[in-house]
Amino acid sequence: MANSPMARRQIRTAPGSRSNRAIRAVIALTFLGGCGGTDSPSQADDPQREAAAAKVQTAAESTKTAPDSKRAYGYLRKITRIGPRFSGSRGMLEQQRLLIKHFTDLGGEVKLQSFDAPHPQTGRAVRMNNLVVSWHPQRKERVLLACHYDTRPYPDRDRLQPRGRFVGANDGASGVALFMELAHHLPKLDATYGVDFVFFDGEELVFSPDDKYFLGSEYFATQYRDKPPTTHSYVYGVLVDMIGDKRLNIYMEKKSAETYAPELTRSIWAMAKQQKVREFIPRVKHEVNDDHVPLNEIAKIPTCDIIDFDYPHWHTTRDIATNCSGSSLAKVGRVLLAWLAEVPKPKTE
Repeated sequence: MANSPMARRQIRTAPGSRSNRAIRAVIALTFLGGCGGTDSPSQADDPQREAAAAKVQTAAESTKTAPDSKRAYGYLRKITRIGPRFSGSRGMLEQQRLLIKHFTDLGGEVKLQSFDAPHPQTGRAVRMNNLVVSWHPQRKERVLLACHYDTRPYPDRDRLQPRGRFVGANDGASGVALFMELAHHLPKLDATYGVDFVFFDGEELVFSPDDKYFLGSEYFATQYRDKPPTTHSYVYGVLVDMIGDKRLNIYMEKKSAETYAPELTRSIWAMAKQQKVREFIPRVKHEVNDDHVPLNEIAKIPTCDIIDFDYPHWHTTRDIATNCSGSSLAKVGRVLLAWLAEVPKPKTE
């Protein structure tokens, strides 16, 4: 997560959350779709009822093939062993090669969205690459799952080593590791929508509080707005950031829950409740500036931010793999897989 305490982030604590009506509605729909009862022959043959039952079965099966926590943690360690991965660095190039091979081998369609941005200190052009991995690319309506995969150049909040070595285990590698694990499940996931993983570059090529953030997500959002694709559109977006903390507590992010995508946010937390993942806490706590801001404000893609911002090692040399947990990654992955199997249709005006 890129936010500097001086530059970008405002954190507010809210006394409560919004109405639970949307959450109850999602749970009620799931319950009704799975009810058998003593239907008449005409009801039993109803294609809509059969489709609803199939959806529930798909969600149930997704829990049987839940993400592998050990494998996910292994991916996180593999990424952090590369070392710092800030934009334009050798570490970033090595990470890109690793990811392209990983997703291609598992059947993903991989593309790079390349652009140049000025280095905040020298002004020289830095080549950046958003990495896009598509699953079921023939589906025109899609869900965007996003994270950033660059690291901050230095651990600026470390009191002893503010210019030390920063490997970004939670702040950077956790989202990457989660998507690497989900790639084992996406090809066989029976869902209404196609899914794109988008790895944003340049989220935090930041050396001082006045430097520009969100370079990759802003570029992606601007391209989507100004040159809209003819082959697909995004129904929803979900950003994950810092989801590997051993002591995982994911509250609803304020902008996501109250401004940008309240129905989407509540549906994900409702699914977490259904999956009995207690680390998703259904109330607002933090307000965070993150990559979901350009997606909502520029691209107009309703996007929520899944982020655990109560991480004591944020932007310090202690953001390392041993302070993260494969179990945390697997829990977030389980919620997302179950949610993807039952993504609700957006409400229209």
